[in-house]
Amino acid sequence: MLDQKQHIKLPEGSIEKDTTTLNLGPTHPATHGVFQNILEIDGERIVSAVPTVGYIHRAFEKIAERRPYYQITPLTDRLNYCSAPINNMGWLLTVEKLLGIEVPKRVDYLRVIIMELARIADHLICSSVMGVDTGALTGFVYVMTYRELIYEIYEEICGSRLTTNIGRIGGFERNFTPTAFAKIERFLAEYPAVLKEFETLLTRNRIFMERTQGVGAISAERALSYGFTGPNLRAAGVDYDVRVANPYSSYQDFDFSVPVGTTGDSYDRFLVRNAEMWESISIIRQAMEKLKSLPADVYHADVPAYYLPDKKDVYTKMEALIYHFKIVMGETDILPGEVYNAVEGANGELGFYLISDGGRSPYRLHFRRPCFIYYQAYPELIKGSMLSDAIVCMSSLNLIAGELDA
Repeated sequence: MLDQKQHIKLPEGSIEKDTTTLNLGPTHPATHGVFQNILEIDGERIVSAVPTVGYIHRAFEKIAERRPYYQITPLTDRLNYCSAPINNMGWLLTVEKLLGIEVPKRVDYLRVIIMELARIADHLICSSVMGVDTGALTGFVYVMTYRELIYEIYEEICGSRLTTNIGRIGGFERNFTPTAFAKIERFLAEYPAVLKEFETLLTRNRIFMERTQGVGAISAERALSYGFTGPNLRAAGVDYDVRVANPYSSYQDFDFSVPVGTTGDSYDRFLVRNAEMWESISIIRQAMEKLKSLPADVYHADVPAYYLPDKKDVYTKMEALIYHFKIVMGETDILPGEVYNAVEGANGELGFYLISDGGRSPYRLHFRRPCFIYYQAYPELIKGSMLSDAIVCMSSLNLIAGELDA
């Protein structure tokens, strides 16, 4: 009989090996999006990982280089679709920077409201999905009610919910209705109590803490070397927020704090996002108050060459008809120039690098997608951890497939 301590010597070139190759993804339930991780695991311990993107094949940057500027806004929706309005505003601000357009204060404040609502919608998904991935479904179902209310606000403003195409070069397509403001007020009145209860469910929950503390940790130095921004960088202890470092849309007019963590692990990322939701609520309240002192009928800049005129004017005035035709058919040449503009997306610095040669479409357009940068660090973050930890780490980074493959 073979001694249990003896090892059978395998012939040279045998396919037997000590580790197992496992595909984590590209099916959505495994990876929160259509992307793949080829793992080498020893039992349930991860030895190495090779990330793979490209399963969506959308080529948005190249499509954008064949489209008029105003038709590019819907493409940006499909980057981080959990907070599409921030993508829209980031692109519109980039074009306005190229064209030198200054928008009225009221437009700035309306944009801030929409962007902060989008940030909350994104963070509540990320934080609640972390609960699901550690075995707690209740919190997810609870806060989804208020993501739905945010989507109702989008719908009231622009007619869309998930991929919004909200806003236009110079402002908004239409003014906010009384119903939209009433829904915003309702959200501000109801959501704080829900958020507090959600935090009570998980923040000091022993199971949740043991599943997240120390998981996927990264130091401030490593995070900076990878190019981390947003909540994932701030969780590692680096106080950097585009809204503060390079204010846009009059963010300098608002009083808010930038939550910062210490350990850079999944638990700190969870805490930072929750704290940011409280700050977003405060910012929206301040913006609603500031709107009271501004003219209620202003919702776009005076830029007829780039902003569609009212339909009633198109039917009755030749000048409006000409502008409408030129904008819709993409016959307005854009000034030549080269700009980079960034906003604080829900996942971090969302940037647009735009080169115009004076034509009707961009000569070159590149999206700086924060998730694409985080994903490069993923193999390092999960190496040596358990397979179940890899799922939690992925949730805490808030990896969105739409930002990976553009």
